Amino acid sequence: MTAASVDPAAVPVSNDKIINLPNALTALRLVAVPVLIWLLATDTESARIWATIVFILAAITDLMDGAIARKRGQVTSFGKLADPIADKALIGTALIGLSLLGDLAWWITIVILVRELGVTALRMWVVRHGVIAASRGGKAKTLAQVIAIGMFLYQPPDVSWWSSLADGVMAIAVVLTLITGANYVTRALTLRRVSKG
Repeated sequence: MTAASVDPAAVPVSNDKIINLPNALTALRLVAVPVLIWLLATDTESARIWATIVFILAAITDLMDGAIARKRGQVTSFGKLADPIADKALIGTALIGLSLLGDLAWWITIVILVRELGVTALRMWVVRHGVIAASRGGKAKTLAQVIAIGMFLYQPPDVSWWSSLADGVMAIAVVLTLITGANYVTRALTLRRVSKG
């Protein structure tokens, strides 16, 4: 397993100094959530552009904080707890906001959120038996979700193909969401069975 594919939950705490760059990036992602809510509630063309920018920048911090924490030996208990909360809050806020605005079907939002919360519950269910490491499929799922949500947040006017492309990327994200969710269930059951055996 390469350093890039290491699951943050499996990395031991190297220090518990809360104030560091990785935790600051995680906190920034949490702060982005109410800003995103406000921008989506405003729902003007300029607000949607800013909502897209805020969402993409916040999503980029998710790629950076864990890698920086591992590289610098700054993995903290706060980071391990706050990072997944920030991730789900950001994705969930964007999905629910888009559905409330009528831009995204509610069933898509529900499927993705149930999967994300379900995987979190599975991780907690097997935590005494081991850690379910992040898979490449899970990373591809997250990337597809971020791209699809970004495309739904701002759809440029007079670009007829954009909506169809956004629908296609979201379809890929939903398929990956379901496949990786099923994979997590299988791995969780296997982990419990092996640890008991």
